[in-house]
Amino acid sequence: MPWNKNNYPDSWKNLNSDVRNKAIEIGNALLRDEDYEESRVIAIATEQAKKTMQGEDNQTEYHITKHDDGWQLKQKGKDRAIFVESTKKDLEEKAKPYVTKHDGILVVYKADGSEDHTLYEK
Repeated sequence: MPWNKNNYPDSWKNLNSDVRNKAIEIGNALLRDEDYEESRVIAIATEQAKKTMQGEDNQTEYHITKHDDGWQLKQKGKDRAIFVESTKKDLEEKAKPYVTKHDGILVVYKADGSEDHTLYEK
């Protein structure tokens, strides 16, 4: 069940409202997109929300874009692909844990080059 401003883990009750709202956003994205236990999601979302709201701008941005052999994950500003997969879905499944582990932001593009969506956004 997704969390919201009225229903969230007890451990988030003492967070200020901006951090708590960010934790709710991050936690819901992780629950929707990852295969983590709820307790792990709470810990990750809390840590990431605190970092984000404290103004840490050191998050690396990663992009999923079309590639000659399918789809690629690249770090912003780098030429070499980190991963290449034949389908966008397969690449997203592989990229999400990688980007989460590296405290990054994941920007996913459509085949036409326009932005589709962003995950783990500040």
